[in-house]
Amino acid sequence: MDLLNTLVDKGLRRETPTREEALAVLATSDDDLLDVVAAAGKVRRHWFGRRVKLNYLVNLKSGLCPEDCSYCSQRLGSKAGILKYTWLGPGEASQAAAAGVAGGAKRVCLVASGRGPTDRDVDRVSQTIKAIKDENEGVEVCACLGLLSEGQAERLREAGADAYNHNLNTSEATYGDITTTHTYADRVDTVRKAHAAGLSACSGLIAGMGESDEDLVDVVFALRELDPDSVPVNFLIPFEGTPLAKEWNLTPQRCLRILAMVRFVCPDVEVRIAGGREVHLRTMQPLALHLANSIFLGDYLTSEGQAGKADLEMIADAGFEVEGTDRVTLPEHRAGGGCGPDRADGVCGSHGSGGGCGSHGSGDGCASHQDGAGCAPQGGEEVPGSVPAAGGPRTDLVAVRRRGAGTDLAPNA
Repeated sequence: MDLLNTLVDKGLRRETPTREEALAVLATSDDDLLDVVAAAGKVRRHWFGRRVKLNYLVNLKSGLCPEDCSYCSQRLGSKAGILKYTWLGPGEASQAAAAGVAGGAKRVCLVASGRGPTDRDVDRVSQTIKAIKDENEGVEVCACLGLLSEGQAERLREAGADAYNHNLNTSEATYGDITTTHTYADRVDTVRKAHAAGLSACSGLIAGMGESDEDLVDVVFALRELDPDSVPVNFLIPFEGTPLAKEWNLTPQRCLRILAMVRFVCPDVEVRIAGGREVHLRTMQPLALHLANSIFLGDYLTSEGQAGKADLEMIADAGFEVEGTDRVTLPEHRAGGGCGPDRADGVCGSHGSGGGCGSHGSGDGCASHQDGAGCAPQGGEEVPGSVPAAGGPRTDLVAVRRRGAGTDLAPNA
């Protein structure tokens, strides 16, 4: 296809596709899907080889959020039966993080529900960052605490944070349909604050909330303009007990096309598959590794993920390798010039502005918010062991996290 040849050439040159080209990727047929994956895979391998970066979530404070983000199991008024607990101490959080690091995670993402941190909260998280860094040399730490006030990003940076996550989630035009307690502009402002403080920018999106192709392209182009170092792509998990519980709009093929479009628009950034991959990509997850160079290991904030051992086997079986702490994730032109742990000087430089670590944001999360938190399984008529018809809701794959942080059970890592 001429379209794919053009997109590969542009990706290798770091040239932005046109909006029409990005929309055309989303409009390709299932018959052309493997060609799309192969083309985007060339761009992925050019900038990141066959390395896969592992990230690990620690939910520092779960539930009881005052924000009304429609996708989130921790939102105001959520009826999802998730774990609810207040702040983990630095020792508890460090112990939780150690499980992910032992499984190969290079980055630990510290997430707390809420609109944004108080100064006391920043002190708490700063102590936790120090505890993790003291125990795990070379491991990156990303904070995801919601909307930042003046000076808070600088304090997190001084405490040793490498990155800050705050996602745009959806297009500016439709943001008010998803959340009313804060604005799209609030999110952009927090991403810029984090970037200006010298934190590595990480900001992404959630697909599957009923948005159009145009909305998806809008948010990815907005992210390209903000120029984050990493872009987490979440696939909505329709949590029972939230307003979007009935939004089962994604197929594995649709998810792969979305990831390919993100890779073409953001060719040289860390594209991370975040919440929802197990629910929507399912057995097609290995193909997604040809598009994204980063995933979350184990469980998410409030939902269970694929077994950590299965993640590692999937990476190896697909012919990829886990990226170690001795490797720089970003290409040299990014690693030497902008913000974040991979920068040679550690000083904010060439980027536009960015965001932080990985997945759903609402003010509440890193990397997975839209974290896969539903009610397990959501009260259905499924016969144990049966598989629903193709294209139907897979509520059987949605399970509330009952292990790891906030519990007495060993984590999945």
